Amino acid sequence: MLTFDLALGASTGGLNTGDIIFQLVIFLILLALLKKYALGPVMNMMKQREEHIANEIANSEERNKEAQKLVEEQRDLLKQARLEAQSLVENAKKLGDQQKEEIIQAARAEAGRLKDGALQEIEREKEQAVAALREQVASLSVLIASKVIEKELNEQEQEKLINDYINEVGEGR
Repeated sequence: MLTFDLALGASTGGLNTGDIIFQLVIFLILLALLKKYALGPVMNMMKQREEHIANEIANSEERNKEAQKLVEEQRDLLKQARLEAQSLVENAKKLGDQQKEEIIQAARAEAGRLKDGALQEIEREKEQAVAALREQVASLSVLIASKVIEKELNEQEQEKLINDYINEVGEGR
């Protein structure tokens, strides 16, 4: 019946304020219940979701900054490693050149020492040869003198005798 009265009242053009107030009260109660049981938890869930997304964005930005920092550190370390490698190569080249020079100088010194030793050996051999020659000349002179004394020779025989002995000494070498 109430629906019939509402329809009749609406058709007659009159406003039923009691029904309007009743519907308004029911609407407000329904709105309060929705707010308490549906809208509150949904809003809390939305707020939590918003906070979670904000935290994830902040964490992501922080990780991005850390990654950028690490990339810069890696670049710096790479540059430093390249400089150290270049320095090591240069030091190795310098050390190699220095060792090369030392080896060359040592070889030259050894060659000079060997040359000096050879020259000294040659000089000793020469002195020994001269000494031996002097001894031979002295003994030949004594021999010639003894033979000359044994025989008196004329000038031609004396020359022949000297030439014979010189030839003998020449063949003896």
